[in-house]
Amino acid sequence: MNIREKLPLGNFFSMAFKRKMLLLLVQHLVLIAGQDISGYHRHHHPLHYSLQTDRAALLAFKRVISSDPISKLANWNESTDVCDFTGVRCNKYRHRVVNLSLVDTALEGLLSPFLTNLTRLRVLELPNNHLYGILPPEFSSLRHLRTLKLEGNNLHGQIPDCFYFLSDLSQLALMGNNFTGTIPPSLFSNCTSLLSVDLSQNSLIGRIPPEIGNCPILWNLNLYNNQFTGEIPVSLANVTAMYNLDVEYNHLSGELPSDTIGKLSELVYLHLSYNNMVSHDLNTDLEPFFTALTNCTSLWELEMAGMGLAGRLPNSIGRLSAKLRTMLLQENQILGSIPPGLAKLSSLLLLNLTSNLLNETISAEISQLQQLQQLFLSHNSFTGEIPAPFGHFPHLGLLDLSNNRFSGNIPESLGNLVGINSLFLNNNLLSGKIPPTLGHCRDLYRLDLSYNRLTGNIPPEISGLREIRMFLNLSHNRLEGPLPIELSKLENVQDIDLSSNNLSGHIFVQISSCIALRMINFSNNSLEGQLPESLGELRNLEALDVSNNSLSGTIPTSLSKMQSLNFLNLSYNNFAGMVPSEGMFDSITILSFLGNPHLCGVVHGIPICHKKRHYFRSRLFLSIFCIVISMSMFFSTICCVIGYRHLRVMISSSKSETERKSPPEVIPNFPRITYKELSDATGGFDEQRLVGSGGYGRVYKGVLHDGTPIAVKRGYMMFSSYYVVWSKKTDALRIRPDTSNSRKGRCFRKKQIRLCFALKAYEFSLHGTFV
Repeated sequence: MNIREKLPLGNFFSMAFKRKMLLLLVQHLVLIAGQDISGYHRHHHPLHYSLQTDRAALLAFKRVISSDPISKLANWNESTDVCDFTGVRCNKYRHRVVNLSLVDTALEGLLSPFLTNLTRLRVLELPNNHLYGILPPEFSSLRHLRTLKLEGNNLHGQIPDCFYFLSDLSQLALMGNNFTGTIPPSLFSNCTSLLSVDLSQNSLIGRIPPEIGNCPILWNLNLYNNQFTGEIPVSLANVTAMYNLDVEYNHLSGELPSDTIGKLSELVYLHLSYNNMVSHDLNTDLEPFFTALTNCTSLWELEMAGMGLAGRLPNSIGRLSAKLRTMLLQENQILGSIPPGLAKLSSLLLLNLTSNLLNETISAEISQLQQLQQLFLSHNSFTGEIPAPFGHFPHLGLLDLSNNRFSGNIPESLGNLVGINSLFLNNNLLSGKIPPTLGHCRDLYRLDLSYNRLTGNIPPEISGLREIRMFLNLSHNRLEGPLPIELSKLENVQDIDLSSNNLSGHIFVQISSCIALRMINFSNNSLEGQLPESLGELRNLEALDVSNNSLSGTIPTSLSKMQSLNFLNLSYNNFAGMVPSEGMFDSITILSFLGNPHLCGVVHGIPICHKKRHYFRSRLFLSIFCIVISMSMFFSTICCVIGYRHLRVMISSSKSETERKSPPEVIPNFPRITYKELSDATGGFDEQRLVGSGGYGRVYKGVLHDGTPIAVKRGYMMFSSYYVVWSKKTDALRIRPDTSNSRKGRCFRKKQIRLCFALKAYEFSLHGTFV
């Protein structure tokens, strides 16, 4: 078929126009050089004008480049020798451009068809730029081209038939563009030199051309991430030099190509994953394919994931290449047990059997894979205990046994995996305590023991896992006891999930030491006490869930200052008081606070807080209180003085009124009487002169030296000095204190005499009453 017939009509006229313009350009250059034609003949340098053509082609390419951020084309100008252009190399005689290489230069613009004027070009490398447009069919004029690398651009359209004319082409790399349509069979029709073809990561469709079998020395074929259909062509068996075959992520179908693959004895990389191929006998028998693979004695990588392959793994798997390092068989329907022969693959580094139908127990023989670095056995139906020899892989970095039916205790031998960084034992039926020996796994940064039946406390040795940078998940078990404060030493942990256990006690304040934390889930436990304010120091925290506990107190206001926090669940606790109203609390809903009836705030659905001014916490109140107390004391003092004076006035008024009603009583001045005069007057207090006695003393009658009759009371107790006055109103003696400084008439001590009273009776009567 004529090449022109394969092109769209628009492209044909576009090509014709471009060719005409190219012809005019060449003619123009010839006219310019015509004046020097004699020199051309004299010096015999006919290629000089071809170099000028190369310059013109390169400058035309530069003109359609719209962006050159790192100035790779800065010296592409008329004053610079074309052989000195950046990325340009000429032949040894500097007659023609033979190499154009601008790799990772971020150039943006059209892939110019003027490049096809570089007719002596051998290498054209423009990968990882931002070139757009179609792949010009004029490239067919580059008959000396050996390497064409245009990967990582924005080219589109179909791959043209021009490659038929490029018989020297050995490397073709068009990956990572937007090419559509089918692979032109002409690509492989005249390809005796073709070594590598990379058309991956495009949108190519159709079948893989059977003409591929015409390329005897092809060793690399990358067609992954396209939309190819049909079967792998049988003619591929002729390409015995095949080193790498990668057709992953397509829609290839049919039975596994046992006969074809079995003849590719030099095959090192075989990637068939994520296609629609099936095993033999209606997808029930894997034996023929694995037997054929035994002929690939140099095989390093075997990837057959996500294909829905069914059947049992044959024991012949142990006869695969001794160099095999990677085996990916995940996401199939392989059933039965792991064959013992697998343990013979002594060079195996990665084994992935995830998401199959494998069951029964795992043989301890698998521990013979001493080079194993990653072992994926999750999402199967393995039963029994985890084999203790699993702890004897000296180089194991990842062990994933999750989502199976393993039971029994976690082997303490797993603590011997000192190089392990990821351990997944979640979603099994494991019981018993977490072995403290796991603290020896110092490089562990992902530990998931969730959804088991583990009991006991969280061992403090877990703090030895200083390198945990991803997550620690012990949720949905039966763990109990307090949160170990040793967790605060995990400074690099990003996610901690201890939810759905029986943990108790308080959330330790030192949790702020886990500065890398992004997620904390302590929900569904029996934690109590207050949320520590130190949580606000976790500047990277994005999610906090402490729901369904017995936490109390107020919600820390420090949470409102956390800019990274976007999920908060405090529901079903005993929090009280006002919900903070800043930061994320401005957009939070009631769902974060359900089951806390004593909370109030501005969140819709929560009662509004009654405004209570905390007067006793106010400095203003203290000031006012002190002023009021001082004024109260001042006014009280004034009132007391006024009351006292008023009382005295009332008493004086009462006395005055009494005196007005009674005849005036003449009371002469009392004389000063000495103790000796009293003693003489009473005969030395003679008992015969005793008038009477009372509770405070005895009363004696006597006569002073001037004949004045007196009565003297001799007291028992010690009092101050008193006068005794006879009152006619009460017919009794009144006692008044003596305020005189004189010793006369005062009570004084003399031996055991307690008290004496001196008084003068104006009217003495033996019938009077002394008190």
